[in-house]
Amino acid sequence: MESDFDYTQNIVVRTDIKISKGKLSVQIAHAAVSAAEAARNTHREWWSNWLSEGQRKVALKVDHLEDLGRLKAEADRLSLPVALIEDRGLTELPPGTVTCLGIGPAPTGLVDKVTKKLQLL
Repeated sequence: MESDFDYTQNIVVRTDIKISKGKLSVQIAHAAVSAAEAARNTHREWWSNWLSEGQRKVALKVDHLEDLGRLKAEADRLSLPVALIEDRGLTELPPGTVTCLGIGPAPTGLVDKVTKKLQLL
């Protein structure tokens, strides 16, 4: 899929856990902020370019925790900024439940190597 954006951030969400829409929104926000901070600290040019392009984000889904682990390993292999989000367990989920993975901001072509086969959330 061609993109008009040179930089993107993808948030990958597990669909196998029961979670309210509000809680899911917060988990996605945690992933977006944490991954952006990782990029700011390790790839400042990517982060800056992503900001200037309008902060493109794409929400995607996977069926299982193992899928997130596989995606994180691939993103790590490509030296992409990532954030694996674990819930603290204060409301709906048990402590330590992994909910989502933030990848990027980074060049769209690199992020697509990890996530291009995933479906939109």
